[in-house]
Amino acid sequence: MPFHRFYCLPNLYTTEEKRAIAQAVTKFYSFLPPFLVIVNFIDVEKDNFYVSGEPNDKYLRINVTQSANPVPDRAWVESWEKAIEPFTKGKGIDYELQMSNEDPLLWSVNGLSVPPFLSEDFMTWKKLNRPVAWKYSADETGSKAEQ
Repeated sequence: MPFHRFYCLPNLYTTEEKRAIAQAVTKFYSFLPPFLVIVNFIDVEKDNFYVSGEPNDKYLRINVTQSANPVPDRAWVESWEKAIEPFTKGKGIDYELQMSNEDPLLWSVNGLSVPPFLSEDFMTWKKLNRPVAWKYSADETGSKAEQ
């Protein structure tokens, strides 16, 4: 899953803008089952949000944890930033982005290990837009357990 946390002042974005951001991010990950793309907006009150030691009402901190697919390179990060540019640079908002790659072997959804990327089972998850039980082997996940 790519799990996105947008730390911002409560009124930085309207409800409609938040939805549009979530949709733009989900569209960016069109190769994944949509239910794996999660976007959270975390309100930080103005008296709790400081940049350079001063309150800042036009700043956004974005943290993205990648488990479904590792971030391959800087070009990929830049293309992700381009997908949300209307809501950052396009609105005159300064922002900081941090992406991290997590070990997919330590990730599960509803207690299920995630099928290998683009496998038949993975494509079933994508088609159904939900996790379903599947059989896996030690070769695929590094685990000997079966679902």
